[in-house]
Amino acid sequence: MRLAARLTIAGLAVTVGAVAAGCSAAPGLAYAHGAAAAKRAADPVSSSQVVIAMVPASARGKTASGPMLAVAGAPQGVKAKEGVLVDAATGQVLWAQGLTAPRPIASITKVMTALVILRAGGLNRELAVPGAVTGYVARYSANAAGLIPGQRFTVDELLRIMLIVSAADAAYTLASAYGPGLPAFVAKMNAEAAALGLTGTHFTSPDGLPYPTETSTYSTPANLVILGEAAMAYPEFRSIVARRSYNLPKTSTHSAVSVTNSDSLIYTYRGAVGIKDGFTDAAGHTLLFEAVRNGRTLIGVVLGSPPTGFTAAAQDAAKVLTWGFTLKQSG
Repeated sequence: MRLAARLTIAGLAVTVGAVAAGCSAAPGLAYAHGAAAAKRAADPVSSSQVVIAMVPASARGKTASGPMLAVAGAPQGVKAKEGVLVDAATGQVLWAQGLTAPRPIASITKVMTALVILRAGGLNRELAVPGAVTGYVARYSANAAGLIPGQRFTVDELLRIMLIVSAADAAYTLASAYGPGLPAFVAKMNAEAAALGLTGTHFTSPDGLPYPTETSTYSTPANLVILGEAAMAYPEFRSIVARRSYNLPKTSTHSAVSVTNSDSLIYTYRGAVGIKDGFTDAAGHTLLFEAVRNGRTLIGVVLGSPPTGFTAAAQDAAKVLTWGFTLKQSG
């Protein structure tokens, strides 16, 4: 398995992507059927009982190693419905709530879109913005960068626009070309999820927009950490998601584009290096994040932070990270 992910819970080994028995792989059903599982999984998980052996050799090119951390207490004031925090070096789960509970993930979806494209390559390839993109953005009231149909951008430029400002028009352009067509591209996203062992994950769009239903695209905290590790293994991806802004000058093929990072954690939390935020009514605020302090790298996600403001998920992530960085080595 390319990104081996196992949980050891009270001595029993199970796959990290597993969700409640009976969950269907059909769009939307796993989330609906997983409601009971989410309720059962709501209690925080002790890291003395749970360890993810993520084998970063296939994600970051190094072997999981290093001392375990002594977990004391839990992060306070976190309003997210589900989440997880993992020591990236060892795979130790430091905190988790609803670890395998499937939920809609909003624009975190674009991390998988980027991963599929990075696996395929061709970042210098030029793509024309499809004429249908304007209607697509309007139909779903999607966040967009105002890309103009017919103008041409490189794949690298479109990845930057998509990831930094969470632009659905950039995602649509990329998926249309790399599918080719959205249905074929979404099939590639789900194939990549299967290859990574993300059995609690399903995609119906390249951008996380709530169609055909509010819960059709979903994942779990455990699955999203694995996805984040896989994407962050690419230097190009890491360099993009850590940026605060991106300014693309006008050329003969396209207008100027200037975007700022929609992930407020990048601006407000020392050591934050990404990864991707999102919001829909059903998902609430979501954030897949990574931060580095004093040589320690922590990766995690919060899902379902309340719609009290665009920084809600970043506030939850900051509380989880700050707590995690206070932990000392065991022994």
